[in-house]
Amino acid sequence: MALILVSGFVCLDAAFASQKAIEPRIEVIQNARVAMALMSADLRNACPLSKEYDFLGMHRMLGDAQADNLDFATHNYTPRHPGEGDFCQTSLFLEKDRESGQFTLWRRRNPRLALDPLAGGTREEIATGLRGLKFEYYDGYEWYDSWGDAELRGKAQSSRRERYNLEGLPEAVRITLWFDLHPGAHKSQSAEAETNAPPLMFQTVARLNLADVPQPSASSAGGNTTGPGNAQPVPGPGQ
Repeated sequence: MALILVSGFVCLDAAFASQKAIEPRIEVIQNARVAMALMSADLRNACPLSKEYDFLGMHRMLGDAQADNLDFATHNYTPRHPGEGDFCQTSLFLEKDRESGQFTLWRRRNPRLALDPLAGGTREEIATGLRGLKFEYYDGYEWYDSWGDAELRGKAQSSRRERYNLEGLPEAVRITLWFDLHPGAHKSQSAEAETNAPPLMFQTVARLNLADVPQPSASSAGGNTTGPGNAQPVPGPGQ
């Protein structure tokens, strides 16, 4: 009887331990799916942000973590107030929580035409407990770590002919998210877990439906038909 009771207790304890280990992963996976779905829906309907900026994706580091930010406009918006349309200025970025040391993914949305397309509007929290965010941009031929450069506006046209990632819209955007396995833990409590357990990585590719539409800001290269506007198969992660 003692052997049966001990065996039963060991099995029950193992079941509770497995459930305790799986529950945080389920929550992280669900948060990642929601975040990926929201960002992909906005990117699929992306359009030029303004006359000055078509699409801005900047590589950024916050400490040792990669925390890229992205600014664009999208038609994936339902008007809620008078004077609004389906055009919405959008920003995606990370901010660090001082208490936990983890990052929060935010989305800024401004459905009104603003003098500064990179500011204004309201922001909403998309996901918490992140360790990093990475955007990569595909021009039909190769992937870039950044897209668009406001500092090169007004320079000679020849300086942009061989770098398609400086203007227009990319063909696709590859999104990579790193989530902490213990998003709700305090920094002092999760220090050992962060050292031993690697973050969960999630990745997806969002194709921009309006990337092939000629934009007013796009320049023609005198009979050259080779460029990022020609549709090409988008390779998946690792290709």
